[in-house]
Amino acid sequence: MLCARGYALLLCVSALTAAPGAGADEGMWPYNMFPADTVKAKYGVAVDQALLDKMRLGSVRFNNGGSASFVSPDGLVMTNQHVGRDCIQKLSMGEENLLRDGFLAAARGQERRCPDLELNQTVAITDVTSRVKAARDGVGPQATDAQKNDAIKAEMAAIEKTCAQQKNQAGGDRFRCDVVTLYSGGAYHLYTYRKYTDVRLVWAPENAAKHFGGERDNFSFPRMSLDVTFFRVYEKEKPLDSRAFYLPFDKKGAREGDVVFVSGHPGSTGRLTTPAELELLRDVIYPFYLEGFTTSQSRFADFIARGPRQRQVALADWLRASNAKKAIAGYLQALRDPSLMGQARQKHETLQQQVKAMPEPDQTRLGQAWPKIAEATRAIRPQYTAYAVTEGRFSPQGQLALVARHLVRLPVEDKKPDGDRLREYRDSNRKSLELELFSAAPLDPDLEALKIQMGLEAMVQQLGPTDPTVRAALAGQTPAARAQALVKGTKLFDVEARRALYQGGAAAVNASRDPLITFVKSYDGTARKLRAAFEDEYEAALRVYAGRVAEAWSAVHGQSTYPDATFTLRLAVGVVKGYDEGNTHIDWRTQVGDIYRRHKRAQGKPPYELPPSFVEAMPRVDFSVPYNFVSTNDIIGGNSGSPVINPAGRVVGLIFDGNIHQLGNRFVYRSDQERAVSVHVAGILHMLERVYRADHLVTELLSDDTPG
Repeated sequence: MLCARGYALLLCVSALTAAPGAGADEGMWPYNMFPADTVKAKYGVAVDQALLDKMRLGSVRFNNGGSASFVSPDGLVMTNQHVGRDCIQKLSMGEENLLRDGFLAAARGQERRCPDLELNQTVAITDVTSRVKAARDGVGPQATDAQKNDAIKAEMAAIEKTCAQQKNQAGGDRFRCDVVTLYSGGAYHLYTYRKYTDVRLVWAPENAAKHFGGERDNFSFPRMSLDVTFFRVYEKEKPLDSRAFYLPFDKKGAREGDVVFVSGHPGSTGRLTTPAELELLRDVIYPFYLEGFTTSQSRFADFIARGPRQRQVALADWLRASNAKKAIAGYLQALRDPSLMGQARQKHETLQQQVKAMPEPDQTRLGQAWPKIAEATRAIRPQYTAYAVTEGRFSPQGQLALVARHLVRLPVEDKKPDGDRLREYRDSNRKSLELELFSAAPLDPDLEALKIQMGLEAMVQQLGPTDPTVRAALAGQTPAARAQALVKGTKLFDVEARRALYQGGAAAVNASRDPLITFVKSYDGTARKLRAAFEDEYEAALRVYAGRVAEAWSAVHGQSTYPDATFTLRLAVGVVKGYDEGNTHIDWRTQVGDIYRRHKRAQGKPPYELPPSFVEAMPRVDFSVPYNFVSTNDIIGGNSGSPVINPAGRVVGLIFDGNIHQLGNRFVYRSDQERAVSVHVAGILHMLERVYRADHLVTELLSDDTPG
């Protein structure tokens, strides 16, 4: 059965099929759109609502980026070490170095609480498209795109606020509500999350076990990484009762040829992105990001080379910058591939011709989407880098600078109606913001200064040393000297000082002479103007017109397609299998013995050094146990930490990476060589037992007497 024409087509779930030309395993599907009939026809695997509900509730999102899952009846959560390392790093700021040495809680009383971590469990997904569209259209046909965008944001805020009030009316603050934009404005869904903020570290391997092979092996296969960490969720000082929805281990794990599901929170993709947007990424955004992350990687490398303390506090930042640099390089390489860009252009040119054959008013209404988007991309090109260094990713960073920005902006935003505020200051997000503001996690002054310095240097480079905003921010000093003075003079290290400014509101912030508060004020006006321009000129056009591209695609092909990733929960289906690299066949899995053989060939030199625990345990381990494996599942950044689940609803692996070929799937899905990379459940259990002697964890993970 085909769905009705128009926007409703995008949301139809009764006859979902893959888009024409799609790869066999393409699709990051929202749970309320999963094509169960297609999967059953293609793989012979039945996915009923009970299984979907269990996988949905068993999946978790880390608020600082990444995915996870409940894997025991007592609130045990599994994710990657690299997803959990923000907490691990913050628990390592004293004499201990948990990133380097690993951690194991021998008993639950020894599990360590993360200072500011929030986990989100998707409990409901509701289509609110009609409400948001009605608000958009209610401003009248003569309204500008910016006015329509304002109406959309106001309605989204109202929906979120009502949802949060209704869900939390019984007391406490257990739920958050987010309206998510799908199809670039073609649809809007309300995601209701159960929040967990008492999250405690249970076990983490040494970084040498997780990062075996280092940057040399990143985004590659074969891999030998134990990129696994366990946390536990608590409620009222007791482990969460997760019996109703946890995902049990299958102790044998994945096998070659298995059909498997990945349930996680992919960050963003651009499968329906127009050529004009791809060209903006290729020509402006990604080159700028690549330069920025290259600089960050170099600066953090210099910092950690100063000594053990510096390495301890900044290792996670260096790893993030290194990973981001390689990922952006891969995305950029894909966009510079004439065949990929040609494929994207051909798809959109064909679609535009098909739109021209439609009757009015659809022909004009849908057809104007491409020139309008192209116009918006041209307008944002000369402004983008200025926006990025004052308001975006490469502005002055660090926890102190971020806290100062929030404190400066909150009194201004709180005076506005909720729907008119910047999104991060809406009432529905207030408790999560307070968790960040008042985190007691220790901060390293030198590292905080370095992050501010890099932001100032980027401002000088992009805006010029004579720019009034730059001159005001520097106050006559060099970026390095200014950053050091700000960090030395601020009182914002003290959580109570932050709280006093927060509670004091505009009067307290306006009277404050804290140098970081004054610093943020010096360029905040410019940052706000550039953000407003970005949202009103670029984002607004995408909300109005990119949704029409998605509508045109569905109208022409007469079937639904999945929306691009939005860091919301998605389900992807794939097959465990290897691939060919030239004349070489890459096997579907590596084994425990491969770690020791690679270590021996490298004579134990970086990046193939092993932690002492591995060396000591070598006589006890079984070299034939599967360790890492690959599958065709459709993933992207944000999927890290996602469980790999078999059709019986049992965990058989843990996503932690993709190979280098897979990076191009951000724009066009392909599966000849493109693979998701996972840690094998059998390897996890084996290393817990034989290397870490964590028998109590193994017992908990197999507490349901998993067969096989």
